[in-house]
Amino acid sequence: MPQVVLVNPQIPPNTGNIARTCAATATELHLVGPLGFEISDRYLKRAGLDYWPYVKLHYHESLEAFKAIHQERGGRCLGFSVKGSFNYVQFQFQNDDWLLFGSETTGLSPAILSACDATLHIPMAQPQVRSLNLSVSVAVSLFEARRQLGCLL
Repeated sequence: MPQVVLVNPQIPPNTGNIARTCAATATELHLVGPLGFEISDRYLKRAGLDYWPYVKLHYHESLEAFKAIHQERGGRCLGFSVKGSFNYVQFQFQNDDWLLFGSETTGLSPAILSACDATLHIPMAQPQVRSLNLSVSVAVSLFEARRQLGCLL
């Protein structure tokens, strides 16, 4: 199943909401530090409600630490960005994909995006809207990947 990777997330409630989505879908969640908050943050815990025992959570202190795990397990890294090359709906997902999302303020760095196997975007009808909320972007993308792979609940 695809896995969700948050690189340097900054806003605890977004990460908590994403953790909740991952718990509901039995999706592994990887947090890549440095984080903009402590794992024990009360807003993070509140957003995740009492679902934390069901989250398959992995914390990597650095991008290098995450890369070692990714290399060990294999699969494609798919970077999500407003400047991504592929519309996420038209992209063909695979079971071993890693869905990478950057921080709420800066997104994924150009270096991370260039190292990805592909970059995807979520199209928006209003050009004045820069981006969607991180937790919404993760949910939309994860459910599309699961839909394509026949893994709907």
